[in-house]
Amino acid sequence: MDDMQAVAALQDPVRRALYEFVAAQGRAVGRNEAAEAAGVQRTLAAFHLDKLVEAGLLESGFKRLGERTGPGSGRPAKVYTRARTEHVVSVPARDYRTLALVLAEAVEALGGEERAEQAARAAGRKAAAGGPPALEEALRERGYEPYHDDEGGLRLRNCPFHVVAEESPLLACSVNLALCQGLLEGLGERGVTARLAPRPGECCVAFSKNNES
Repeated sequence: MDDMQAVAALQDPVRRALYEFVAAQGRAVGRNEAAEAAGVQRTLAAFHLDKLVEAGLLESGFKRLGERTGPGSGRPAKVYTRARTEHVVSVPARDYRTLALVLAEAVEALGGEERAEQAARAAGRKAAAGGPPALEEALRERGYEPYHDDEGGLRLRNCPFHVVAEESPLLACSVNLALCQGLLEGLGERGVTARLAPRPGECCVAFSKNNES
């Protein structure tokens, strides 16, 4: 299924609600949990969840959802996670991916990493000036999908620069960090630090209070 068809699959309000719930959890979600969150019956949720898998927006698997293991624990349940593939729709078609990769290669070839970081920091300050006044809202608006971890820090489920990060991870992460630091500066967030703290499947940047390690 192409990108336009994949995005079109989200036009149904129930389907979109299910997708947004699964995507926001950052873990495998069962049919019962998703149905309850969307306020629909389990059978209807199962239908739409499987359609989202067909569209390439979710991935499915099987997992035991209870704490019990071994005999008597029941069969593994079907679960869903957000797909790792990226979908972009532009009419008419635009190829920003190739341009981004070409520019990243040029920066590395010319040894311009420091200049790129400076430009990214400035872009972060500029984005803060015209965006929401709160850090979480500003990050959410830019596609980072922020959430609070168990240590009280702020982590990011999504990397908006995933395409470049796959090809040039050092450059993408350093520029991303500089952008986030510029965002903090522009928002006047004095008590928060942006740092590199990569986790599998998430953005490489995390935020913590200055008094945290």
